[in-house]
Amino acid sequence: MKHFSSENFDSSLIGLLVGRTNALKDRMLDKYLLPYDVTFAQFKVLIIISQFSSDTPVELCRHLSLDSGSMTRMLDRLEQKGLIARARSATDRRQVRLVLTEQGQTLSDLLPQIGADAMNEIFATLDTDEVATLQRILTKVLVAADDHITLTRLSFTPKAKS
Repeated sequence: MKHFSSENFDSSLIGLLVGRTNALKDRMLDKYLLPYDVTFAQFKVLIIISQFSSDTPVELCRHLSLDSGSMTRMLDRLEQKGLIARARSATDRRQVRLVLTEQGQTLSDLLPQIGADAMNEIFATLDTDEVATLQRILTKVLVAADDHITLTRLSFTPKAKS
């Protein structure tokens, strides 16, 4: 179904609103993460390592749609902060495995609540049904676009806390 045309494109705000909401989310999470000296981009890497058990740079690149150069710089910063360590795979010395340090695990355990607090501030003006409707609509759009990350998340069950 076509909702947009050259006649109504200028007056349609959907692209602007989705983009601005995403930028607001990034800024809000950066604000909430500031006391922990972690950026939102670093937050995503730590969450994926801790919740999805993705432990190689290649898996992280795929998950975050980043190039290997950007990922290497990100991992360097996280390693310098003492949050992750790199280790050679015992089965394939060419492969690097990523592990959370004790400090990284401690921070990763806090990240879901930090994320929830930021999202609650962003969506405070919506009621529960509106949040559910927004999530359903955005999910429908991304599934129809065959978005790999969304499809992965929909089939994902968080690992149990030990």
